[in-house]
Amino acid sequence: MNEADKGYFTDFIGLRYTEISPDRVRAEWTVTPSLHQPAGIQNGGVYCTVVETLASVAGGVWFGERGTVVGVNNNTDFLRAVREGLLRGEATPIHRGRSQQLWVVVITDEQDRVVARGQVRLQNLAG
Repeated sequence: MNEADKGYFTDFIGLRYTEISPDRVRAEWTVTPSLHQPAGIQNGGVYCTVVETLASVAGGVWFGERGTVVGVNNNTDFLRAVREGLLRGEATPIHRGRSQQLWVVVITDEQDRVVARGQVRLQNLAG
């Protein structure tokens, strides 16, 4: 996936996958000033992107040859301001059904504190 993402938004933010399986996807990135919002902290849109991306990759791997998945809802909470450092995200399933999936993604800092948390509902598209 790291190679497949070259040139896309996740490449721009520096997202690097560290584990991909049907049951969990992990990735990390480093907060830099180019990812800040005007107050000098990590832009919330980056959290939303990471949440959507990790859930979609995980759901797609689980759904596999049956088709593709698309996000139909992303609900992300921002819990702690971050100005710099390494952040890690981990997606795990809440529900994986015939037509939809629900994944939770938890983002932590270098001290393992939760800085953001999101849920993504995916629609399974048979193909």
